[in-house]
Amino acid sequence: MKIFIKNMVCNRCISAVEKIFNEAGVTINSITLGEVMTETEISSEKMIVIENNLLETGFERIKDSTHQLVDKIKNMIIIKISELDIDENFLLSEFLSSKIHKDYSALSKTFSQNENITLEQFFILHKIEKVKELLLYNEFTLTEIAGKLGYKSVQHLSSQFRNITGFTPTEFKKLKDHQRKTLDSF
Repeated sequence: MKIFIKNMVCNRCISAVEKIFNEAGVTINSITLGEVMTETEISSEKMIVIENNLLETGFERIKDSTHQLVDKIKNMIIIKISELDIDENFLLSEFLSSKIHKDYSALSKTFSQNENITLEQFFILHKIEKVKELLLYNEFTLTEIAGKLGYKSVQHLSSQFRNITGFTPTEFKKLKDHQRKTLDSF
């Protein structure tokens, strides 16, 4: 049985969801961001317990196909950004169309109607959150960050960063309250 779950954005989320299913006595075949595959069907009683525990932990079962598609798109974008391997010629439209095997304009329309934000805006906001994280870790220079996240130049990254946050990357690093958002808050 395949179950789709909203707000799974990291490996800790996978562990938390896995624990919920294990505590309910449900054997999992596989688990990835946004998706759990169980060995057998789950009784309605157990499903209610699982759904309640998911909600208490900040997750939610996704029942309809539109929301499943939107969540799949979000997870694909989050994973792509977390890999830190975005080519400067990367096109979100080509990436999503090839992975999901649907026309990008249809994906974009569905996403925008359900999230009140465009796919491109979502992608940019998540890249900026990743830039914030990398700046705070101080592992990479701004030039390296720009290269890892597909920016054609440091100036492009800095400009986009300032448009979104109101600060230059350097100003942001100096702030005491770094105003980071959780990935499931978008």
